[in-house]
Amino acid sequence: MNKLPNCPKCNSKYVYEDGSQLVCPECAHEWTPGAENEAAEEAKVVKDANGNVLQDGDSVTVIKDLKVKGSSSVLKQGMKVKSIRIVDGDHDIDCKIDGFGPMKLKSEFVKKG
Repeated sequence: MNKLPNCPKCNSKYVYEDGSQLVCPECAHEWTPGAENEAAEEAKVVKDANGNVLQDGDSVTVIKDLKVKGSSSVLKQGMKVKSIRIVDGDHDIDCKIDGFGPMKLKSEFVKKG
């Protein structure tokens, strides 16, 4: 008997096969084996304003003046940001900026380098 993976939603070990799909009887989650891994890898591709792929640890440059929400200060065009982290969500870059502290940025307002 081949070993079936645990449910990706609730981590149940009671997964069974139903045709080409796997089903969890505890949370009723259904999925195709391998499909979620491929979708997760594709979803994590984050590109800058020029179409370059961004990765954790990259340095980026702000391409336009950005207002900082909740503050009267502005991130100026040309400001360098080091050691970014790619995260899920609308603001897909998490970083620390000297003089501003921790911040989230949208990848469409930065360029790699």
